[in-house]
Amino acid sequence: MPESLLLGVDIGGTKVAAGLVTPAGEIIYKTRVPMKADDSAEMGLAAVAAAIATTRNDNPSAQISGIGVISPGPLDPRTGVILNPPNLPCWRNFGLASALEAACGFPVRVDNDANAAALAEALWGAGIGFRALFYATLGTGVGTGVVFDRHLYYGRTGAGPEGGHMTIDHRAPSNCGCGKPGCVEGLISGNAIGARARAKIKSDPGRAARLLQLAGGDPAKVTGEIVGQAWRHGDPLATEVLRETAGLMTVWLGNIVDLLEPDAIVIGGGVGELMSQWFDYIREHLPRWSIIQCCHETPLLLARYKADAGIAGAAALCLS
Repeated sequence: MPESLLLGVDIGGTKVAAGLVTPAGEIIYKTRVPMKADDSAEMGLAAVAAAIATTRNDNPSAQISGIGVISPGPLDPRTGVILNPPNLPCWRNFGLASALEAACGFPVRVDNDANAAALAEALWGAGIGFRALFYATLGTGVGTGVVFDRHLYYGRTGAGPEGGHMTIDHRAPSNCGCGKPGCVEGLISGNAIGARARAKIKSDPGRAARLLQLAGGDPAKVTGEIVGQAWRHGDPLATEVLRETAGLMTVWLGNIVDLLEPDAIVIGGGVGELMSQWFDYIREHLPRWSIIQCCHETPLLLARYKADAGIAGAAALCLS
C-alpha cells in the first residue's frame, strides 16, 4: 500500500462512488453507496460520509492526505458550497467542504466533474506534458475545463468555464436547459444526437433500417447510444447524423483554438469516445473554422479516464 493516497468521491443523483488513488493517478480501490438526493441535507451528507468511511474501513493501513469531491453544480469551487443543483435537491447553499472536513478530519476540495476530470487528464492522463489544456466531456451533456500549468482556470467568480454552452448556431432552437439557442450541448450531446436521428427517421424512415431494428421498431426509442451502434453496422442515416455531429464539433473546436490556442484538446465521456472515431475528420476540416493557420497541429486526444473519471478527477483536486 503506498504511503500517501488521495481519496476521490464522485457524487451523483443515485449513488456516491469513492476510491483511493495514488499520487501517480492509479486507482487502487473503489466502492459505492446509494445516494438519497431528494432527502434532507443531513441524509445526503451521511451518504457521502458513508462512502468515505467504507473506503477507510476497507483500507485501514492507508494513509490519506486529502479528500476531493465532485458534485453536480452549480457550486462554488472556491468555498466548497453547493448552490442549487437540480439533480441534488437535498442541497441548497450547502457548505459541503466544511461539513465533510468537520466530519472526517481531512482537508476537502469540491468541484464539478468537468473541471476535476480536466485536472486528472492534465496531471496523469492524455494531457501529461502539455502546458495549456482544453478538456471536454461529452455525454448526456457537455462539460468543459481549462488547465494552465497544472492549475484549473475558473474565471472571475469561479463559475467558468462553460464551454459546453457556447452558441455555435444562433439560428438553431434552444435544445438545452440553459436556454441559449444553438449551444454546443444542445447540438452535440448524446441527447442531441438522438433527437437529430429521430427527426431524420420521421422524414425518411427508409434509410434507417438498422437504427429502427436496434430500437425495437420504435423511432421514439432511438438514443445517441443506438445511433453509435447503428453507425458501427453501416447504417447510412446514423452515419449522416454522426458526420453532422463531427462537423458541429469542428466549428466549436475551431472557436476554442482561436480563443485559447491550447497545447492540446482532450475529449472524454461516452459520446466523446464515440466521436473519437471522427477525430481525423475534425482535424481535416478544422482549418476552415480557425483563423490560426497551424490549428491542425493541435493534438486532439481521447481521455485516459473513462468510467472512473469521477474518482480520478476528485482525487486530482487534492493536488490543485
